[in-house]
Amino acid sequence: MRVPVVAIVGRPNVGKSTFFNKVAGRKIAITEDRPGVTRDRITADCEWRGKPFLLVDTGGIELKSEDMMWKQIAAQATLAVDSADVILFFTDAREGITASDHDVADMLRRSKKPVVLAVNKVDEYSADKVFEFYSLGLGEPYAVSAEHSRGIGDVLDAAVALFPKGEAAADESLKIAVVGKPNAGKSSLVNKLLGEERTIVTPIAGTTRDAVDTLFTRGDKKYTVIDTAGIRRKRAVNDDIEYYSVLRAIDAIHRADVVLLVVDSTEGLTEQDVRIVGMAHEQGKPSVVVMNKWDAVEKDSHTIEEFEKKLREDLKFMGYFKSVYISAKTGQRVEKVLSLAEEAYAHAGFRVPTGALNDLLIDAMRVSEPPSYQGKRMKLYYAAQVSVHPPLFVLQVNDETLMHFSYERYLENVLRGAYDFTGTPIRIQARNKKENQ
Repeated sequence: MRVPVVAIVGRPNVGKSTFFNKVAGRKIAITEDRPGVTRDRITADCEWRGKPFLLVDTGGIELKSEDMMWKQIAAQATLAVDSADVILFFTDAREGITASDHDVADMLRRSKKPVVLAVNKVDEYSADKVFEFYSLGLGEPYAVSAEHSRGIGDVLDAAVALFPKGEAAADESLKIAVVGKPNAGKSSLVNKLLGEERTIVTPIAGTTRDAVDTLFTRGDKKYTVIDTAGIRRKRAVNDDIEYYSVLRAIDAIHRADVVLLVVDSTEGLTEQDVRIVGMAHEQGKPSVVVMNKWDAVEKDSHTIEEFEKKLREDLKFMGYFKSVYISAKTGQRVEKVLSLAEEAYAHAGFRVPTGALNDLLIDAMRVSEPPSYQGKRMKLYYAAQVSVHPPLFVLQVNDETLMHFSYERYLENVLRGAYDFTGTPIRIQARNKKENQ
């Protein structure tokens, strides 16, 4: 059975994200002392008393607001409620019950989902402050101070008791991080892949502030797509929230199996795009460059070839990348994105047989000997592929300092010429042969 889903909902600024961070054990949700900061659904794999579950944080719900952003946040929270097994309804003891609390409570009753009512910001217990929340008609209110980590266990105990019966299956999905500059069309691409409006899409750049994990399936294959906030240059990041968004995107790359760099084709590859995909390269992640908004580019018979040539020039430090030209708006070639991600991940997991690897590298070093330094030349004793994702090749040599980066690049090209490693970086390390070997 799938992992139970627990959704945290409530009106703005009641401490939902603070609770989320405490349970997740790391600062995932963005917390600021003003409403409207957590906009999209974000998730974390959690465990309580040996029971794994997926915890979902949501933006504050203002059901009666006419503002476009608040309406979309409410829609996101409603989706989270629909997909959840248990709802954690957060309220604020300091402010007491508000009209918005009653609105949310009515929505939760209509959902017919199990609800745990949490009264947050109870720094000093007061029975009167807590008991008044019985009037919401959602059962026993649990006193919580998320900021001071009090009452969290009681809320989780109540939630776990409401889980569906059965054991959870391990997550074997392919994790795909969608990164890029603001307004490049990342959320539109995610929505097209998912086939539903799972992330907020507006014409406002930077709408997605958190990294949003969404599990979905295609046929018998499972994927987790991680939609991230657009990454701006550091000098353009003046707001604390923007700063944390950059950290989330970097963390998303770290957690991903494959990275999709989404580029606005009408602008072309920019210096910032190169920096972003460079992060994936440095972390050894397979990468696909997704040239989005292709429907808006003026075309002639040579356009794709010209774009591709320019891409190869700008990304020559990682010439292994895969690319695809799409329109998330029209759906043009979007179906190729997942297949390219699958291929890149498969190539990152390929292993070269040790015997074949040694024969290949010995022949390569005969064809082109390593450069000498002060009359000394590098000699290869033995080579082995020691890991995958990314593929790592360790060469035992007489003197590792003789491995010049240009010769390392030569050996990489030899490996790529013999085996298909497109889409993934590979690593080569020279190590001195131990005396007892």
